[in-house]
Amino acid sequence: MNPAANMPTYANPGDAGLDLYSLEDFELQPGQRNSFFVGFALEIPDGYVGIIKDKSGLPKNFGLHTLGGVFDSCYRGEYNITMVNLGQEAYQIKAGDKIAQLLIIPCQQAELEEVEELSATQRGEGRFGSSGR
Repeated sequence: MNPAANMPTYANPGDAGLDLYSLEDFELQPGQRNSFFVGFALEIPDGYVGIIKDKSGLPKNFGLHTLGGVFDSCYRGEYNITMVNLGQEAYQIKAGDKIAQLLIIPCQQAELEEVEELSATQRGEGRFGSSGR
């Protein structure tokens, strides 16, 4: 879609995620979010979904985090990555930088059934910390 776009790539054999690259230079300020279009579209097969996830070093080292990021198999538009800077300092993204990764994983559609009550489990309605942590 954009001749300047880098195609998604696996950095190493066995990697789960395809690296995605920025098309633009952008300084992401603390607390700011921005959508980065990456210049390509994909046709994901039926029964699969594309999930955008963080590159592990960006949140750990700089507080950058991806938001949302579910691409259905029927989507045919340009892919984009929305990021937020949760860190304390501005972060300079340059064109060509790896900014996220795309996982293409199997996905099934559930058949929902309305019931009067749910089956019992050991956890039941236990919420946060119910497992002891």
